[in-house]
Amino acid sequence: MKEVRVYRIAFITLPIVCGSIASARVLVKDPTFDWLVAIAALVAGLFPAIFKALDLDVSLKSMSDSAHRFETLRDRFRQAALIGATKPLPELEKEFTELMARMDEARNGSLAIPERHFNKAQKKVRKGHYDFAVDAS
Repeated sequence: MKEVRVYRIAFITLPIVCGSIASARVLVKDPTFDWLVAIAALVAGLFPAIFKALDLDVSLKSMSDSAHRFETLRDRFRQAALIGATKPLPELEKEFTELMARMDEARNGSLAIPERHFNKAQKKVRKGHYDFAVDAS
């Protein structure tokens, strides 16, 4: 999500800056800057179309919603393991089945993360950056 936010900011601010540079042609009549003005105008025109084509606004919202759903489900599963373990087996099975149905629904809407982020996360886990002791109990 952090990376997509950076892209989103760049795709919004860069066309504004480039449009300003391109419009500076009115103030600067020097023909040596024609190439800079042309490139700035091109970027200012293309970036909004690229931003729309990549659908970054929707992707960011989708990622945020998906992350929230997984965090909520993680907490629900933890509660089911700790508190639900004292319930009768049929009641616990029903609760677990409902949670798994919600998990399947959350997985259907989740986006695949790029391989480089997956590998980076694996390295952090191997180095001990995360403590899963709370899930082990």
